[in-house]
Amino acid sequence: MTENLHNNPHWNSVRKALGIPTDPAAADAPAAPMTVTALPLSRLRPFRDHPYHVKEDDALSALSESICENGILSPVIVRRLEGTDDYEIISGHRRTKAAELAGLTKVPVIVLDIDHDAAVIQMVDSNLHRENLLPSEKAFAYKMKLEAISHQGKRTSAQVAPKLSTDLIGEAENVSKDTIKRYIRLTYLDPDLLALVDEGRISFTPAVELSYLSEEMQQVLLTAIESEDCTPSLSQACRMKKLFAAGQLTDDDIFDILAEEKPNQREMVKIPLDTLQHFFPDYTPNQIRNAIVRMLEQQAKVRQPERKPSRDSGVR
Repeated sequence: MTENLHNNPHWNSVRKALGIPTDPAAADAPAAPMTVTALPLSRLRPFRDHPYHVKEDDALSALSESICENGILSPVIVRRLEGTDDYEIISGHRRTKAAELAGLTKVPVIVLDIDHDAAVIQMVDSNLHRENLLPSEKAFAYKMKLEAISHQGKRTSAQVAPKLSTDLIGEAENVSKDTIKRYIRLTYLDPDLLALVDEGRISFTPAVELSYLSEEMQQVLLTAIESEDCTPSLSQACRMKKLFAAGQLTDDDIFDILAEEKPNQREMVKIPLDTLQHFFPDYTPNQIRNAIVRMLEQQAKVRQPERKPSRDSGVR
């Protein structure tokens, strides 16, 4: 079957990969429509080392149910694997899995005639704008795209290519090149540490600093995190990085630094806001806090024992 997809903005990045103008009306001649065909699921292969996770969660179940009712509305993007009859999925890993769960044996696809590096760039670009991407997914996606751009030989100097490539990626994603570099630093973390970043237990910026530690020191840090039941703050991560760079970081240093009390880990009393609003209707959270503090101050004054008058305190 054939479908003209030129008016569908979802395919702009596909057109760019093929060198097709994204605005056919502005082109010198009308571009040929993309061909949608059907392929058996048995001939589709996941993209090698692709960084995006396909979780069998409620969202995937909902997608599978939608496919049962409406079919696959957006074709899977694939490329032919050299020397085989199989195809590599560039975009549509979740749709393919959902189709499998829905009991389909074939899915609609668009076959791109591009090499591996172009496929990497297309695969990364078609997934980067998904909601709720994990830090690890972005990290390895940026790294794969950086390597693919460098492999394409678009720069004459190997020394400046990585820098210029991060500029290109940053411009495409509307973020700074330094942000791209920081995400790529996460790929140097031990997988178990990176999992803590994905879980939100280690914040992004401290994680970047920790990525400069050796594999051995990262293993020690993991042991310390489990032992102390806490994770490093930014200041603690920076101190570890500084000591390691100076060749002075020891196992004991990591345990001692992590054992320090952090302001956000001090014991606190928490009362749900809806409980407090029962006693303070129409108050903002800040007004509630101030009212409680004033009442506690008044109560403290009442509980203070009255001072006994001194012997010479009479009126003169």
